[in-house]
Amino acid sequence: MLPNFSKIPNPCFVLDENLLRKNLEIIRMVSEQSGAKIILAFKGFSMWSVFPIVREYISGAAASSVHEARLCFEEMKVPAHTYSPAYTDEEFDQILKYSSHITFNSIAQFLKHQDRVKSYYEHRSIGLRVNPEYSEVGTALYNPCSPGSRLGILLKDMPDKLPDSIEGFHFHALCESSADESVKAIDSFEKKFSPYFHQLKWINMGGGHLMTRKGYDTNKLIERIKRFKDKYALEIILEPGAAFAWETGYLLSRVEDIVENNGVKTAILNVSFTAHMPDCLEMPYKPRIIGASDEIPGKPCYRMGGNSCLSGDFMGNWSFDKELKIGDEIVFEDMIHYTMVKTTTFNGVSHPHIGIWKHEGYQHVTSPSYEIYKFKLS
Repeated sequence: MLPNFSKIPNPCFVLDENLLRKNLEIIRMVSEQSGAKIILAFKGFSMWSVFPIVREYISGAAASSVHEARLCFEEMKVPAHTYSPAYTDEEFDQILKYSSHITFNSIAQFLKHQDRVKSYYEHRSIGLRVNPEYSEVGTALYNPCSPGSRLGILLKDMPDKLPDSIEGFHFHALCESSADESVKAIDSFEKKFSPYFHQLKWINMGGGHLMTRKGYDTNKLIERIKRFKDKYALEIILEPGAAFAWETGYLLSRVEDIVENNGVKTAILNVSFTAHMPDCLEMPYKPRIIGASDEIPGKPCYRMGGNSCLSGDFMGNWSFDKELKIGDEIVFEDMIHYTMVKTTTFNGVSHPHIGIWKHEGYQHVTSPSYEIYKFKLS
């Protein structure tokens, strides 16, 4: 059942708690049956107001920066599994403070920071990110294993023996991928890097395992992980981001104007693709709109225009059963994972409200403010 959008401020990101819990149940099931530890990757979903719900199902998170690591420590109540392409001298002490696992992107980064890790008064597990040189991700922007990638160490550049302090490997080769693609990525990684496994304690198989998508073969993923664990007796970690918040919420918007140019009708909304839905333009992908469909001849057709001054801040085309008018609601589906974490203050466009639809109704979380925009600009 859809939320009652008439009870919700407009515009608004709305997470449906019931849908989130359904995803979390699947994730917990995969974790329990496979024996893998599944943690939340903040880069895909970091709505910390629902972390108390998330903590009912899983107990960890993955960070890619000092701010994400701190958010994990303060709001997930556990130290983070942290990886970054490069750690700065200025931030590394904070990384140590907020992290339980620290993964380095290169041997040079490891050598630069290893003494500071060793001198830290608490143990921190150290890993290296490796590149299996395999990926079926079609969009280059999201392919971590494309030729020339800056992410991870190639097999040819690995030492014959790992430094004694290295306890784990991290690899990432997926993006909203199927179980078949996960299995192929694991196979490729194992084939290349298994000679090092006897020196390790854990393997982080990264994100992109979209186990909550309809039709995903969770049994295939579970069986592949179990075989890996049985063979090598290593702790296995997965860190999906999108899978947690997949299909869990909406972006509620409103038509503010309708303009026509050479027969093209554009509904100008009170939200922006570039500021509020940048993944649509980056991926790119066309989001679903409740009550609309892909263009159908003979039906009223509109493209959706954002309210920034960027010329390309639009997408189209959608068909509706009747002509749109100013004031109509436009509800975009599946707008919680990646979308919220990528919002910007470009053009000073106000952010949408953020709220949660619960069994008892709408719970408001936050509203847009001038201070958010001003503080970013200093």
